[in-house]
Amino acid sequence: MAAPAGAAARAGGPGAGACRAPGAAFPLAWSVYRWIDGDEARHDTVHDWSAFGADLAAFVRELHGIDLRGATRTGDLSWYRGGRLQDCDAWVAPCFADCRIASDTTLDVETLERLWRAALALPEPSGAHVWLHGDLKPTNLLVREGKLHAVIDFGCLSVGFPDAEHATVWDLPPQARQAYRDALGLDDPVWARARAWAIAVGITGVSYYWHIYPAFVAECRARLQAIVAAEG
Repeated sequence: MAAPAGAAARAGGPGAGACRAPGAAFPLAWSVYRWIDGDEARHDTVHDWSAFGADLAAFVRELHGIDLRGATRTGDLSWYRGGRLQDCDAWVAPCFADCRIASDTTLDVETLERLWRAALALPEPSGAHVWLHGDLKPTNLLVREGKLHAVIDFGCLSVGFPDAEHATVWDLPPQARQAYRDALGLDDPVWARARAWAIAVGITGVSYYWHIYPAFVAECRARLQAIVAAEG
């Protein structure tokens, strides 16, 4: 899926070359997008992580500033990551116990659960809903010549509170994370809720996929370990 028009500050998004309705040959709506050259964001592709974090923040700022044009948090635009943390506790909470008992004894589950509980106790977000990319992990951030070049995979595009949008910065090195936070001016409550979203996705990923999707489990564990390390 392409970004809403204009959603590129310093990074671009994929532009649709063709969009078609369901038909006899294929029963679902489909589209073709232009190819964007670039590498995934990794230590061997990014030259300056602070600049990378600031550039990602610029993209997010512009995306979140786009007029909703009547779009609301309903139907396909109501993905859970744009909602309330409290609504997720029923399915997140059991995963802490899963990780203690069976999945991964190397994680500091006590610290992760403490941070999750602390975020649940915070006031709920009070700002306006915005457009959300929903999955700004490094594999969706393309790098060219050492810099952020494009943001791809808008399949999770939704409308909601922005806190969860910031969760994937714990997949990035500390200097990128801090530059991102500074550039957007995120206060402590927003940062704590964003971190809790990162914990929610990570802890449920470890719990659910432990035996069936080791690559994703490794990604989740790395994120959770970065959160714990930042607390130390």
